Amino acid sequence: MGTKKVTVTIPEDLLDEIRADAAERGLSAYVADALRIKRDRDRLLELVDWLQKEHGPVTEDEHEAALAELEDLDAEHERRRITGGNNAGEAA
Repeated sequence: MGTKKVTVTIPEDLLDEIRADAAERGLSAYVADALRIKRDRDRLLELVDWLQKEHGPVTEDEHEAALAELEDLDAEHERRRITGGNNAGEAA
């Protein structure tokens, strides 16, 4: 994938913080990652808007159920990280 040099204006205090965080990877890699994350988030928000128009807003019960499922998944990922096990074939 090619790259292209661009000029952007960033508040000085933010730039100082970013440079400190990005020291090993470099500023360009840090900014590129941040832009990818922002782009992906924007796309997800567009999907959420579309889904809510098509199916209505998420109910409180649906929201709580989704959060509980995410907590279960996080706990399973943490368990696998600690044990070093992948346990392919097991449900997460």
